[in-house]
Amino acid sequence: MSCAMELTAPHQIQPREYSKGGGTDGAWHGASRFSTSTCVWTPRVQVLGKGLPLGNLTSQLLVNIYMNEFDHFVKHKLKAKYYIRYADDFVLLSREKQHLEQTLRYIEVFLRDKLKLELHPNKVSIQTFASGVDFLGWVHFPDHWVLRTTTKRRMLRRTQGLQKEDASVRSYLGMLKHGNAHMLENKIGQN
Repeated sequence: MSCAMELTAPHQIQPREYSKGGGTDGAWHGASRFSTSTCVWTPRVQVLGKGLPLGNLTSQLLVNIYMNEFDHFVKHKLKAKYYIRYADDFVLLSREKQHLEQTLRYIEVFLRDKLKLELHPNKVSIQTFASGVDFLGWVHFPDHWVLRTTTKRRMLRRTQGLQKEDASVRSYLGMLKHGNAHMLENKIGQN
């Protein structure tokens, strides 16, 4: 069983002091000049007001600093054996569905009370690993992974009419080498 989740920040998040983090409060202080009203944690959530540009190195750093406390909570308090997080997306694996359901409740409370975040209601799922875990643009199966359908459509649309030498096409081809997407590699640049 796996549980895939994504966070949203529907409100203003103020930088917090981190005295335990080995100097990370200095990073928050410096980052406050980039975003004084909102931190945006996911590209699929529209947040009004100022925010950090997605893909910006600063936002990548800040999400890891901010989520450090969550990582410690999941690993040390909840004792999650199989936990993977990349920015605002994370996956928990367990053999028992009830364990994931209980863990999900603890996670929701921690995120709401400690970090002022909430899980995106449409992006939390508990499913068997055999049915595929949708994580970071790929659907992961026990023995292989395939590109998510929406990612595939977007890639084909953006590369339509481009030559194989184009930087965008080369970037997609590099990404496709990491999964079971050999037939897709041939489609790029042909449509």
